[in-house]
Amino acid sequence: MEPYKKTIDEIKKEFNTDFDNGLTSQEVEKRLKNNGENKFEEAKKESVAKKFFRSLSDFTTIILLVAAVISLYTAIATDHGDYFESFLIIAIVVINAVLSIVQEGNAEKALSALQDMNKQTSRVMRDGKVEEIDAEKLVPGDIVLLESGALITADARLIEASQLRVEESGLTGESEPVMKESDYETQEDDSLGDRLNMIYKGSTVVNGRGKAVITATGMQTEMGKIAGLLNQDHEQKTPLQQRLNQLGKRISIIALAAAALVFIIGELQGEPVLEMFITSVSLAVAAVPETLTVIVTLTLAYGVQKMAKKNAIIRKLPAVETLGSADVILSDKTGTLTQNRMRVRRVWTRGDSVVDTEEGMTDEAMEVLSIAALNSDVIVETEDNELLVKGNPTEAAIVRAVEENYHTKAELEEKYPRIAEIPFDSDRKMMTTVHKRGKKYMSITKGAFDVLLPKFHYGDVDQAAVVNDRFGKKALRVIAVGYAIHDEEPKEITSEALEKDLHLMGLIGMIDPPRPESKPAIARAKKAGIKTVMITGDHVVTAGAIAKELGIMASRKEAISGAQLQKMTDEELDEQVRHLSVYARVTPEDKIRIVKAWQRSGAVVAMTGDGVNDAPALKASNVGAAMGITGTDVAKGAADMVLTDDNFATIVDAVARGRSVYQNIRKAINFLLSCNISEIFIVLIAMLLGWGAPFTAVQLLYVNVVADGLPGFALGREPAEKGIMDEKPIPHDEGIFARGLWQKIALNATIFTIVTLIGFYVGAFVNEVSHWIAPSIEVGQTVAFLVLAYSSILHVFNVRSSKSIFQVNLLTNKSLAQMALLAISITTVIALVPITQELFNLVPIGLTHWMIAIVLSFVPIIINELIKFHKAPEIDPEEI
Repeated sequence: MEPYKKTIDEIKKEFNTDFDNGLTSQEVEKRLKNNGENKFEEAKKESVAKKFFRSLSDFTTIILLVAAVISLYTAIATDHGDYFESFLIIAIVVINAVLSIVQEGNAEKALSALQDMNKQTSRVMRDGKVEEIDAEKLVPGDIVLLESGALITADARLIEASQLRVEESGLTGESEPVMKESDYETQEDDSLGDRLNMIYKGSTVVNGRGKAVITATGMQTEMGKIAGLLNQDHEQKTPLQQRLNQLGKRISIIALAAAALVFIIGELQGEPVLEMFITSVSLAVAAVPETLTVIVTLTLAYGVQKMAKKNAIIRKLPAVETLGSADVILSDKTGTLTQNRMRVRRVWTRGDSVVDTEEGMTDEAMEVLSIAALNSDVIVETEDNELLVKGNPTEAAIVRAVEENYHTKAELEEKYPRIAEIPFDSDRKMMTTVHKRGKKYMSITKGAFDVLLPKFHYGDVDQAAVVNDRFGKKALRVIAVGYAIHDEEPKEITSEALEKDLHLMGLIGMIDPPRPESKPAIARAKKAGIKTVMITGDHVVTAGAIAKELGIMASRKEAISGAQLQKMTDEELDEQVRHLSVYARVTPEDKIRIVKAWQRSGAVVAMTGDGVNDAPALKASNVGAAMGITGTDVAKGAADMVLTDDNFATIVDAVARGRSVYQNIRKAINFLLSCNISEIFIVLIAMLLGWGAPFTAVQLLYVNVVADGLPGFALGREPAEKGIMDEKPIPHDEGIFARGLWQKIALNATIFTIVTLIGFYVGAFVNEVSHWIAPSIEVGQTVAFLVLAYSSILHVFNVRSSKSIFQVNLLTNKSLAQMALLAISITTVIALVPITQELFNLVPIGLTHWMIAIVLSFVPIIINELIKFHKAPEIDPEEI
């Protein structure tokens, strides 16, 4: 039988606990061993070995490993003892795998650090003493003590409750706090939200106090059950992963086809079989962009680091790129777009006079707020000179307004001590307190104006009704305050005796104000072609007013309630979804429907959430963003990113970074493939012309890994180009070579092919170049190696920006210039030092050869600059 169906005595017997003294230390240790700690099981993580072997299963990596085996076999078979090539290939594969594994763990470490910062504690009774313990050490049978503001860290059955109200929105989706009762008689089919004698992990005490016995911890809690379901979900590949996998396969297939063709050509030309076999292997190695995976991983990881500084922790690396494709952001209102702190905006006392508290405070308005503050149960504390008001958000707003105007709740309570009360309940929708006022007594009643209206017999009631409507249209939550004076202390503390013939004192209008940064962030997103949609549990009027103020919606037709949404079919929702900007009073199930409808329309959806019931929708969206402050552990576990400041503006910043990351990945592909594709054509053309092989495999590996790799690593740090958030979102089905990237790669590959073949021909066949160095295949290979390596390194300055290299400040990415200089230096040393010459099959060349190689290396830059000059719009002198 479920704990909520049992009596208190049955619970005491089942959990063998002492309600007055709690468990003993020995019993706690025993139960910890049997039940485990009070925390969620994490999804089973891959071992380092498994991650390593998974990284080796990539198609391009398999080709490299096959090439390494063949190279090793030929070295043994021919007895030439040159194992350097095969060992180099294997080293590259291992380094790629290790880098990927290291970067994969960085985001999880950042998230783990965040979770450590948010460690929860609980007040429990143990060994007859009250202790504050780490919530992970709670066990079934522990007696927990509850007070206003306390976090509930495990499921428990109430044994005592005094005006205990609990906010359970994270679990049930219901935003209003629930009044709890220890002696509540349950119904057979009570839902979670109706079990008034139970409290659940992830909830918060907003008022009152209580005592409860823990009935479930960790994965046995209601939250834990949902977390268990999420852990069973399998990850899906993102658009970027799919594009890169497809790219790697295509290039590898092209490489294998080209290698086969070269082998056939060599056979027809009568070349030695083994030599042609080695040349074919060289070509297969050449075409594979060995460093692409690492460069993409490093680019994503750099994006993660930048986002972490902007309060966004990315849990899954590819989510960075997915953010760049976002078409719509489905955002929660409370705490994300707003400050999650109710503030008093207006106070009315009489006539047509309304006080705007942001502009100033009058004595009359202060009196209304002071009387309302007496009729509240919030707790006022000061921490690090900051005012903390704990309790019901509405009451907290009233008391905060009083405290910020040089009065204190403590002073008021000392002057007018409370002697009796009728607590708030959801049926009456009002609360009454009785206070001693000199020789007389005063009862104060506050609540919803519509409910109190019949009880007011004195005051400007008709005008109050007009003001109430006016406040409502401005989406203000209205609290009416009334009072009655009694000559003698009231003996009958009942609603019938006290809540009648009241004097209307005034109306208080309050609202959860928007964050100051939300409006500009929404405007920025709109300019970037991203629609912001508000999803909230608030009423349509309140949500609509905030949405209009923030610029989310222009017309009331763009807002619907959850009830209206539930009447719509999926087909009707699909037709309307792009025209709706506000969803009010929605359930967690509604959120999933909205996400799915947007996805069916072809959109990439980013979504925010904080509750347990938001987790399925966060998981279903393309990028789920959980709140780091108010978010539950389950929501964070289901999300792709965690916002440590719960701020909408952070998501927009993350989208900009996502676009920058995708832009840099395209630059890296342009940079790497221009060289890789040229290598295929250089070898093919040279073989067709009967010139012999222009490179050895080890030379091509060097160009791909060092000449391309070092500058390529720094491309990920390239700052976003101006106007990146003025463009439309990247279509989710757009090919990675869209928007002219193929043409750029083809052009640069053609230039590289021509200049390298010229260098090879000059070194291999032209006698007049040097009096001391005779032309030979080895000299040609050395010149070709230098031309390809140098031109490839310098090409990084072509691809880093669509602007001329003379318009881009080198200091905006110092590491790029440093890596390019390092790659040039290493290449030069390798070509000059005898030991490295031998390792890389190079030979000494003449000064004229060097001059030709350097001049040819600058040709790609010159041609690209001419193209940029031809395409460039008129330049503003201030931009230079």
